[in-house]
Amino acid sequence: MERMLTPSEPLRHPVVFLGAGPGDPELITLKGRRLLDTADVVVYAGSLVNAALLDGIAAVCHDSAAMDLETIMQVLAQGYREGLRVVRLHTGDPAIYGAIREQMQWLDQAQIPYEVVPGVSSAFAAAAALKKELTVPEVTQTVIFTRQAGRTPVPERESLCNLARAQATMCIFLSVSMIGRVVDDLLAGGYPAQTPIAVIERASWPDEQIVRGTLADIADTIRDSKIKKTAMIVVGPALAEDSRIASKLYDAAFSHEFRDA
Repeated sequence: MERMLTPSEPLRHPVVFLGAGPGDPELITLKGRRLLDTADVVVYAGSLVNAALLDGIAAVCHDSAAMDLETIMQVLAQGYREGLRVVRLHTGDPAIYGAIREQMQWLDQAQIPYEVVPGVSSAFAAAAALKKELTVPEVTQTVIFTRQAGRTPVPERESLCNLARAQATMCIFLSVSMIGRVVDDLLAGGYPAQTPIAVIERASWPDEQIVRGTLADIADTIRDSKIKKTAMIVVGPALAEDSRIASKLYDAAFSHEFRDA
């Protein structure tokens, strides 16, 4: 039997972890837009989330850029206990380098319910900016999301050198400031020097910038540019301009459930 609320006890709403998308405020989901518009408290990653997403909303907004975990969680918990609609707004999709695991564990310990609403990852915004499909028949059917080891370590089995052996498409987050090491590791792992590579800075933002090259020249090009952070590295044979291999899906000679050859 459900417990009835007392007249003085507020109706409590789950805390929402919300993916803001890659930058373009129109690339948030419809559900995400509704949750922001009806929120009472929003804690957002101010250094990464487009502030235009917060224009016109009634919520009290907290920039988490200078907050530590405990401070963030106290704001979320207080809002929940007061019966407010609380949104924790993360860039891209919170499942990838979103640092939500420790926040969810904190809420679990405090017995505070929450839900996660996905967003558009910067990896997919980068692919859209490049006008590329990351999987190409007979070339690669695998996409790897990873990062170069830096201040945050990476298990050796997942080093770029080891992952490069698959010769798949690789989306490398949070690593453009180490582009020289990235290239060295990819070459050591087996990618040919002429493998196409692109760096997309601030994908989907008005000041988006794309730099294309090969593993042989991209490091020098990026060092000469002003790109230092907030950029996605995409590398692999799927980026090749000369590929003309088509999928089977629309091949007239290919039968499937809905069409006979």
